[in-house]
Amino acid sequence: MIHAISTHLFVNHRLTTAGLERIQNAGITAVEIFCAKQHLDYTNRAQVTELKHWFRDSELQLHSLHAPMYTDDVWGRSGPHAVITITEPVKSKRIAMVDEIKRAIDLAEHIPFRYLIQHVGVGGEPFDERKLDAAFSSLDELHVFAKQRGVEVLLENIPNELSTAERLVYFLNETHLPLGICFDIGHAHMCEGVEAAFELMKDRIRSTHIHDNDGTNDAHLFPTVDSGTVDWKKTMDLLRSRPDQYPLLLEVKENPELKNPLETCLQIFERLENL
Repeated sequence: MIHAISTHLFVNHRLTTAGLERIQNAGITAVEIFCAKQHLDYTNRAQVTELKHWFRDSELQLHSLHAPMYTDDVWGRSGPHAVITITEPVKSKRIAMVDEIKRAIDLAEHIPFRYLIQHVGVGGEPFDERKLDAAFSSLDELHVFAKQRGVEVLLENIPNELSTAERLVYFLNETHLPLGICFDIGHAHMCEGVEAAFELMKDRIRSTHIHDNDGTNDAHLFPTVDSGTVDWKKTMDLLRSRPDQYPLLLEVKENPELKNPLETCLQIFERLENL
């Protein structure tokens, strides 16, 4: 399996070529960049140009880009106006949010990547048919825009009533949108369970998010032996059960107690592969 990490690990720090160099030197072959303005300002020409030149000469693959969730650089704490959600029922507001996601996708014009990881709604959002209609309008537009740039949109299962495995499959079947799924194992563990979610989504899974939790809190823990309660032996058996091997893409939070998080990531890859 491809071993990859999300820059979510360093998301509260500015993304620099030095940070990417450390990832590459650790022996990790692919990366997902998390679009948060304090980390990657995809509208900042200087930062984008710096990354463009680095990726052009590096062996590290930009596997995917995580769509922005907020327009500010403080995780939406500047106010509700900073939240980006494709389920916004007010058309004028939704268009502005879709345009913001397009600005992130435009990064592919400078640094090619394969997948855009997109949330449907926000954490804890209740089910509402009107919001699904809004999501369809947004994704129909984003799919065309991304495809023109060689990018495939993947929907991520997240802990809300719009994005459970069952709801995502229902949504894609009803809308006939040709989109894949990013299988977030930590989120599945909090919802219907990893095995149940996998069985529902397996035909559409194209990428993964690997992290652990206690089944309640979305802690994005390193999946070490004593961290959370995901059954990683069973999970790895599920991932290996398909003929196309999914990437193992770690999406974990920074842990101040870890002096060398990239070394821990390598140990986790080895442990998971040996299960």
